[in-house]
Amino acid sequence: MSFSMKVARALAPVAIAGVAVPAAAADSPDMAKLKAHLGSVQTMTANFVQTDARGRAAAGTLQLKKPGKVRFQYGSNDLVLVANGKTLTMVDYQVGQKSSWPLNRTPLGVLLSGSPDLKGRAQIIPSNDPRVVSVRARDPSQYGSLTLVFTRTSAAPGGLQLYGWTAIDAQNRRTTVKLSNVRYNVGVPESAFSYAEPKKK
Repeated sequence: MSFSMKVARALAPVAIAGVAVPAAAADSPDMAKLKAHLGSVQTMTANFVQTDARGRAAAGTLQLKKPGKVRFQYGSNDLVLVANGKTLTMVDYQVGQKSSWPLNRTPLGVLLSGSPDLKGRAQIIPSNDPRVVSVRARDPSQYGSLTLVFTRTSAAPGGLQLYGWTAIDAQNRRTTVKLSNVRYNVGVPESAFSYAEPKKK
């Protein structure tokens, strides 16, 4: 398996990690901002750098369209991760392989849902930096957890700008995604969420 494919797997099913959400968290001002942000964002584009637990990085572009659609295009164009609303598929053109999972069994649900249910699924994590809001998102019925990191930006939807996230796998290894050049509610074509079948090597 190529390094890029290993890195991309961090966005596929990973191990559940986290704690029960305190009831008070659901009524906090930051939780209200999170709900406003997620409810306001219908599309998003960005550049990303994804770093694994050993410090190895892979870069690419992200296109997102709710509900349920996203495309991570890795810089070499040999690897793509696409969700079409029902299925998340990883295609490695370099080796001619692909793998697929039901989208609702991956940790991307909170970002891709048109109307995410955050009750019992999201927890605001205390931060020493008042400019930062961190949210641990998980669902007991799904594989995986994400810790989403936002910065407070008045010009962004809900006053929050998505900075990136961290995924945790079954071996408790962390993979971090950092975003740049984030744009919200811009045109994203439906063609972004299709892909060419890989040719077997």
